[in-house]
Amino acid sequence: MANAESSSAPHPLANPGYGKRTAPYEHPARRDDWAHLHPREAAIAAYIERLPDGSDISVKTLAKQLPYGQCALRTALNRIQRAGHLRRGRECLGGRWITRTWWSRTARDDAWWAAFERGDAPREKPPPTRSRAYILLAALGRENSALSLSHADCRALAPLLEEWFAREATDGDVLRALTDGLPTPVHHPAGLVRNRLTTKLPPPPMRREPPPLRLLECAKCGVPGYVDALVGGECGVCRGGPAPPQTRRAAILPAARVRAYADAIREAGERNRT
Repeated sequence: MANAESSSAPHPLANPGYGKRTAPYEHPARRDDWAHLHPREAAIAAYIERLPDGSDISVKTLAKQLPYGQCALRTALNRIQRAGHLRRGRECLGGRWITRTWWSRTARDDAWWAAFERGDAPREKPPPTRSRAYILLAALGRENSALSLSHADCRALAPLLEEWFAREATDGDVLRALTDGLPTPVHHPAGLVRNRLTTKLPPPPMRREPPPLRLLECAKCGVPGYVDALVGGECGVCRGGPAPPQTRRAAILPAARVRAYADAIREAGERNRT
C-alpha cells in the first residue's frame, strides 16, 4: 500500500472548486496542535494540514496515499471532525451549489462552525500579554508628552481602543484622533483620551460583500439541517436520537435564509445574462 511519507508523487488535486478549503482565523501553528488526538488521527490530521487548498481529501484518495484502509480512514476522519477540525457542506458560488470540505488546524467548537456557516466566524486568536491597544496607549507619551499614561490608565482605556480596531481603524487613525488639536495644557491625560476614544469612535465598517451562502451537512447521512443541531458534525438522528417531526424535517432552513439564497441565485442569473 502507498505510503505518503515515502512517495515522491504529489497528492492529487480535486476538481476545480472542490477539495480541501482552509477555514479562516487560525491560531499560529504549534507543536502540540494534534496532541488531543489519538496517534493515527494525529498522523492523518498532520498530513491533511500540509496539503494545499484544493487537494482531494476524500477517503478513497487518502487511502491511496496513506498506509490505512478506507474503513480506518473514514473512522479517523469522523473522530477528527468531532474534535472540531473538519466540516462538510455546500456553498453557493455564482448561483451554483458546490460541495465543500472545510479544514481547520485550530479545533473549533460547534458554535464557531455555526457562526462560520453564517459568514460571521469570530476572530478568536489569543491576545498577547500586552494587547495592541495597550501598546499604542503606552506609547502615546512618546508621540506627545502631554498624553503620558500610567499602567493603570492603559489597562482601563484598552477596551475602548479595542472597539476602534474592531471597526478597522488603523494605528494612524487612532493617533490622529488622540493627538490632533490638543488643549494647552492637558490637565487630565487619561480623561481626555477616554473622551476622545468615546466621542470620535468611527462607525462600523460597511460589509463589502454579502455573506456567503453555506450549508453544513451531517457527516453520516449528508442531510443539511439546522446547524445548531449538528454536534461534532452529526445530526441528532445519526447520534442515536429520535427522528424530528415530519413538519420540521421538511423545513430545513428558516424562511429568511431561503429568501436570501433565492435572491442571490436570481442576482447571479441576471449577472450571467448580462
